[in-house]
Amino acid sequence: MQLRFVGCGDALGSGGRFNTCFHVTGAQVNFLIDCGASSLPALKRLGIARDGIELILITHFHGDHFAGLPFLLLDAQFTRRSRPLVIAGPQGIETKLTGLMETLFEHSSRTQQRFDLSVVALEPEQSRTFGEVRVTPYPAVHGESGGPFLAYRIEAEGRIIAYSADTEWTDTLIPAARDADLFIAEAYYYDRIVKNHLSLKTLEAHLPAINAKRLVLTHMSEDMLARAGELPYLAAHDGMAVEL
Repeated sequence: MQLRFVGCGDALGSGGRFNTCFHVTGAQVNFLIDCGASSLPALKRLGIARDGIELILITHFHGDHFAGLPFLLLDAQFTRRSRPLVIAGPQGIETKLTGLMETLFEHSSRTQQRFDLSVVALEPEQSRTFGEVRVTPYPAVHGESGGPFLAYRIEAEGRIIAYSADTEWTDTLIPAARDADLFIAEAYYYDRIVKNHLSLKTLEAHLPAINAKRLVLTHMSEDMLARAGELPYLAAHDGMAVEL
């Protein structure tokens, strides 16, 4: 199984990076984690076929994690997608997606799709299975707008991928990522403590309790990107692939 960082940037495009979008593929799975506004051109740049994607997991409703969906759905119409697609995310996702589509492409939410589209709301700490993918969401802490906010523990093909999403430190990250084969964690700042975001130094204090086999840092500010070459951890970059 492979995870590819289609985009790993923040909302401001620090370092010229695309918005958050991770592509996971294996013998029996093909899905995205988040779909930020720039995801469609990023997928095309990497030559990733969208028709094979069966599931999209959304962590929250900020544009750099969610706003790529209307473009992806419009592309699916024009390329005559026929395979079913499931979009799953926090409570309210169906209303939020309809509103976003109408804002970006008026009347698009009323267009009859050529494929079966299911939009599923997830409850924190209640596992759901989509084909060969088992997803357990955990509540994250990322402010008052754009929520609810979810971190994910994803089990597929005998491997566990955990993703913190955008969040300040919360103890729910421990069960979400404990003993994961891959833990993708936001590290927005190096040691600066701010509301709603995670710093590397804060994360480091909790890594022994998490005990993930591999850590990759993502969603980094210019401050963190300037230090990337000096860090003892792998820092994501657009296009990077991790084998599990």
